Amino acid sequence: MLKGKKIILGVTGSIAAYKAAEILSLLKKKGADVFVIMTESATKFVQPLTFSTLSGHPVITNLFSSNDKIEVKHISLSKWADLILVAPATANIVGKIANGIADDMLTTTIMAFKSKVIFAPAMNKNMISNPIYQENVKKLAVLGYEFIDSEYGPLACGEVGEGRLADIEEIVAKVENTLYFKKDYKNKTVLITASCTREPIDDVRFISNYSTGKMGFALAKIAQARGAKVILITGPTSLSAISGINTISVNTAEEMKSEVFKYFEEADIVISAAAVADFRPKEKVSGKIKKEETEKMTIELERNPDILFELGKKKGDKILVGFAAETENLIQNACKKLREKKLDMIIANDLSAKDAGFGSDKNIAKIINKEGIVYKELPLMPKTEMAEKILDEILKIK
Repeated sequence: MLKGKKIILGVTGSIAAYKAAEILSLLKKKGADVFVIMTESATKFVQPLTFSTLSGHPVITNLFSSNDKIEVKHISLSKWADLILVAPATANIVGKIANGIADDMLTTTIMAFKSKVIFAPAMNKNMISNPIYQENVKKLAVLGYEFIDSEYGPLACGEVGEGRLADIEEIVAKVENTLYFKKDYKNKTVLITASCTREPIDDVRFISNYSTGKMGFALAKIAQARGAKVILITGPTSLSAISGINTISVNTAEEMKSEVFKYFEEADIVISAAAVADFRPKEKVSGKIKKEETEKMTIELERNPDILFELGKKKGDKILVGFAAETENLIQNACKKLREKKLDMIIANDLSAKDAGFGSDKNIAKIINKEGIVYKELPLMPKTEMAEKILDEILKIK
């Protein structure tokens, strides 16, 4: 996704500077052409030779470099690049840019740059929570600079807290998303439900299904990459939270209903990708049911709330999209759900299809419009790619 893209990697004086070499390697692996600028303090942690070897370019460490091989200086280099990534970014570099200080090659290049700049901070927990640093971040965010949240964990100083450099793959994914996707969902709020629900029988058993949340999470990730504010309401899942997305975890259908309606009003688009259990035990047994207590057990079930049906009654001018996961009569059942729940679009999945559906990283789907017409068939593809295509179609809804 980065083939042909030109990136400046700014490396500053953090103990995490060694991780910048891994970031550079991954950017190169994905096809990017990367030029590295190091601050003087960064060279105390990692030798420039490391980055020049990995990038295939000379590394600039001095604003007044006399290296004849370096034909680009801060102005021409800023015109060359598609994006600047500062990783790791110290409080010092953030403070300088926020206050218009340009006293080395990296700060002068950033000040002259007219495209996207992304900071991946790494610092002590007390520095990252300092009000001055936080104000600098807010100031830059308003001006269009972007930040990748640091992680919580063990720090180089021996303390534990916020300040660890974000995961390398997350950093590179942010770069990919910024350069690859159009921001056609900017100023839109997308509410997405994902995964399954669990309806308790007793304190250790429950009724559920095989949905893992992969489709919903893929939709959330791509919608965010395309500029949307995303609210993700998910049932139980082993998937990692997506940085920058407001993620609410629930267990039961009732809990999901409560959270969906809490955020419903602020959403422009609602995508119901969760496989909500249709039924729940009428009574939950306290504790654990012992098998010795009975040879046979009957569980009386009652219907769960139909969240999508209730959303359809209140949708107004919002766009409402649903999924139909079926094992038979796919189109007939999907169209019935489309009409009853007043959806603008439904994505029909055949659960009997090989290598697709619940738990798989791939899916097959048919997209049906509000008139009940199957107007697009999506062959077996990764769910992230399918998410792109679904979001493309949602933008066409009038």
